[in-house]
Amino acid sequence: MSAARNIDVAVIGAGPAGIAAGVGARRQGAERVVVFERDWDLGGILQQCIHPGFGLHTFKEELTGPEYVHRYIERAREAGVEFVTNTMVFHMEPDGSFWTMNPERGIEHVSPRSVVLTMGCRERPLGALAVPGSRPAGVYTAGTAQRFVNMEGFMPGKRVVVLGSGDIGLIMVRRMILEGAKVEGVFELLSWPGGLKRNIAQCLDDFGVPFHLEHTVTQLHGKDRLEAVTVARVDACKCPIPGTERTIPCDTLLLAVGLIPENELSRMAGIQIHPVTGGPVVNEWLQTTQPRVFAAGNVVVVYDLVDWVSEEGLRAGRNAARYAAGSLPSPKRTFRVEAGKGVRILSPQTLHGEEDVTLFLRVAVPVETRCRLVAEPGLSSSVLRYARPGEMNEIHLKAEQLRALPPEVDVVRVSLEEVR
Repeated sequence: MSAARNIDVAVIGAGPAGIAAGVGARRQGAERVVVFERDWDLGGILQQCIHPGFGLHTFKEELTGPEYVHRYIERAREAGVEFVTNTMVFHMEPDGSFWTMNPERGIEHVSPRSVVLTMGCRERPLGALAVPGSRPAGVYTAGTAQRFVNMEGFMPGKRVVVLGSGDIGLIMVRRMILEGAKVEGVFELLSWPGGLKRNIAQCLDDFGVPFHLEHTVTQLHGKDRLEAVTVARVDACKCPIPGTERTIPCDTLLLAVGLIPENELSRMAGIQIHPVTGGPVVNEWLQTTQPRVFAAGNVVVVYDLVDWVSEEGLRAGRNAARYAAGSLPSPKRTFRVEAGKGVRILSPQTLHGEEDVTLFLRVAVPVETRCRLVAEPGLSSSVLRYARPGEMNEIHLKAEQLRALPPEVDVVRVSLEEVR
């Protein structure tokens, strides 16, 4: 049977969200579930994440990235999920159908009953930062360096500066040191870290790596190979402060300056993209603004934990299977979810009150004292010991509370408040 025919649920991307979506769809009763992956291997970014720290929520033990994804692949194969690798999805239509390209089968048109988008995210490159200088060898995103070291057996350099404090960059600081490199320092534009506090402790503090907040790289030096970078302190407007510049000799600059949901296919399909998250607008079923298309994981909003990505993939797969079978309910009401004071990122962004839902969010600025997340009007409240932009938070809403709201209410607003 052709990979393109008679598909109930098609999944685009075989990272942790996509593999889980396949499992969820099959468990919900979808007869034929096919996951399309452009790489030769399954697992996405987890193939190169050889450090431990995965699976504590899902498997109740600490696993490396490859161990975690291998367990999910086993679940998927046992459930009867089909995988089609080395196959690029290069165009998507508004009706949810898409076009694939494979060296052996050529170009095919796939028209499934429903689709789950799980393309993940990509790293923000140096070109997006407009740092002056030539473009010498030795400038890498942290994820590229991670693949070189962990999968290709290639060391990018021996004397390293890191720009940004995202989690992949922090983890690569430790990895480069363990492989014999010297890390001169980590420089973060903001006044707070971008990554998890445990990674600051385990990857910087434990190795004595200098960490400079409110600093950025202002100049690259070197023609063929990076020879040094100039760094400077920034002011409240994030502009370099004259007189604070210093030049640091190095042969490698790693970038850990943010992740961007991978959404070219979403835009092709005419799916509404949220201006803050950069991912599709989804409802509590993880359904996009194109009803046949669902989305899950880092393609929607960038998560901290792969366990959350997999859980979201399971839900998206289940709901895509319900849609394919015609059993997904028709919503009676729609609520728009908005970020209030102190909150920047929220997902999902629309609710129908058909089932209980967990909202995932990030705060706008760090709060190191007790604080409270509040969903209004009068829906939920959750007290936190602290709240940091680098760590995702949750707030839970009951469907019956949403349905009980007055007919004129169509907005749910989530805010962060101080606890006095």
